[in-house]
Order: sequence, then structure tokens, then C-alpha cells
Amino acid sequence: MADSLPLDQHTLWNGPAGENWVAQQTLLDGLFQPMADALRDELPATVTELLDIGCGTGASTLIAATARPGAHCTGIDISAPMLSLARQRAAAIGRNIDFIVADAQRHDFAAARYDWIQSRFGVMFFEDTLAAFANLRRAAQAGAGLRFIAWRSAQENPFMTTAERALADQLVLPARTAGAPGQFAFADGERVRQMLQSTGWQDVDVSPLDLTCFLTRDALPSYVGQLGPVGLALRALPAERADALLQQALAAFAPFIDGDRVRVQTACWMIRARA
Repeated sequence: MADSLPLDQHTLWNGPAGENWVAQQTLLDGLFQPMADALRDELPATVTELLDIGCGTGASTLIAATARPGAHCTGIDISAPMLSLARQRAAAIGRNIDFIVADAQRHDFAAARYDWIQSRFGVMFFEDTLAAFANLRRAAQAGAGLRFIAWRSAQENPFMTTAERALADQLVLPARTAGAPGQFAFADGERVRQMLQSTGWQDVDVSPLDLTCFLTRDALPSYVGQLGPVGLALRALPAERADALLQQALAAFAPFIDGDRVRVQTACWMIRARA
């Protein structure tokens, strides 16, 4: 599902989108576990100060802190409800992680503090991506590593737009604009490479990352009915109408059903750079 909606990002993620991600945290962490694992596998043994951009409810930050217990980890996100849950999760496992409610595009980071900056799907929502990458470059130590995972195009990720296509003639949904803040903002890998290079990052590598993810079949109605633009649109409708449309959308997911699981073939970028 996508979250490219006609709301500013702060309103969106401190309102319906953020609240829904909190409610569906277990489902989403399970779905995107392969991405969190891929980021963990990139972590150098020598990392001391790690910054996780758009960390949401904290999954990728917690995994990094567990994999590198000697590192000081910081997560930043504009969503207060999501970070509230992230703090609870860190406390529950005894991890001392700093979580900052702020926009990484504008936040006044300490200069040259971090030797590792990462993000799992948290960088596609900047209103001014060039300003954001420049700000992160200032926060990075010389030689610091940058790793982030972002979606490739909607066409390469048909699962993510199945509900939208199934209900295109039933719901008025926000139009997708190439390069605009949202799930597929980084679909153009060459554009991403140029943005990083122009903001002072070196050795930029943009490589395809194709991963197989899974949902339980029982979780699919929550995924479709609660998340993304379709979920937001359905919740604004009378219950009977919303349920009928949800059933119509769910029928379109039949090609992805594999027994009691839903198989999701994802097409992402793993983007690497150095300060």
C-alpha cells in the first residue's frame, strides 16, 4: 500500500497513517523483516554512533542496537505516536536508544556526529530530498556509511497497488506523481544517485534488492482495510459499504495467496554511499 496522500507529511504521520502503523506494528514488522535483516547485514562491526532515519515504531533501530550493542543508536521520525511505541519497545528489551520526534530534513543535528546512517523506507517522504541529504551529510563523520532501502517503481511492485487498481472505479484516491513524497518517490535510481552526489555523498551505489516477504492470510484484511490510501478511504465510508469494497479488493489478491500465507515479491533499491 502507499501513503502518498494530499496531506502534509507531519499531519499524515501524526494522524491517521501514524496511528494505523502503530495499530498494525506486528503485521508490518513481520512483512518487512527481510528489509530490516538486509540493513542489519550491512552494519560494520566498528559502528559507534548510528542514526536511523524515519525509524517509525523502531524495528530497524532495535535490530541495529541488538546486533551492535556497543553502538549508541538514535532513531528520528516526525510521527509522535510511532516513536511513543518505539520507546516502549526499546525499554521492554532494555535498550538505551534515543528517539527524536523531528523532521530529519530540518533537524539541527550535531555536526559530524554519526558514523553510520541508515533507513528502511524512511527517506521517500521528504518534502525537499536535496535539503534532507545535505543535512544528513553535515551530521555524518568523514567516511561515515550511508545505507537505505527504498521502493523501486509501482509497476515493479504490483502487490502494493493491487487494492488501488481493484477499486479504481469505486473510490477517489490521490493521484501518484513521479518523484513526489510517498512510497515510490525513489523509483528512479539514477535520480537518487544524482541527488546524493550533488549533496556531498561519495561512492554512491544504487543496486536492485529483490526480496520475498510474507503476510499470514488472516492478516490480509487488516493490511488492505487499514493501511495506505485505500484503508484511509474505506474508513471514511459507512461500514456496510466499506466492507463490500474490502471484499472486492481482497478478491484481487488471489494470485498472491500461497496456502495460509500471502507471498509478496518486492522490488527495492539498496542504496550505499560514504560521507
